[in-house]
Amino acid sequence: MHISKFAVIAAMSLATLLLAQDKKIQRADLAPAVEKTVAAQTQGATIKGFSQEKENGQTYYAAETTVNGHSKDITIDANGAVVEIEEQVALDSLPSAAREGLQAKAGEGKILKVEALTKHDKLVTYETKVQTAGKKKEIQVGPDGQPLAHEE
Repeated sequence: MHISKFAVIAAMSLATLLLAQDKKIQRADLAPAVEKTVAAQTQGATIKGFSQEKENGQTYYAAETTVNGHSKDITIDANGAVVEIEEQVALDSLPSAAREGLQAKAGEGKILKVEALTKHDKLVTYETKVQTAGKKKEIQVGPDGQPLAHEE
């Protein structure tokens, strides 16, 4: 009886994980509205790849790019609207409050890569990967450097 319950739980967990994962696709697989947005958003960028994800019944497309040596990932909905942009930024380019907020949350950890997260054309957070004692974790602060009520 315990084995069958475990098998059901494991199968459900795997199904949930698979549903949330990105599926790599080719540019030719993009819907016309998405292709139009990709063409506009990636001018001057090197495109590294595309993926498609279904989340809560909605289909999203992601374009992974490099611009002037830094990463920039763009998430687009099926209608071609930009939903989210994650763009690598230099720590020293942040407003002092945001930089100090990240450094305070990082504590003794080493800040590895900082990204600005923009949703629907509004900067919502700065996030970074921090390495402490060989382990990595992600931390976030608002544009004002304050802790967020919920992670983005």
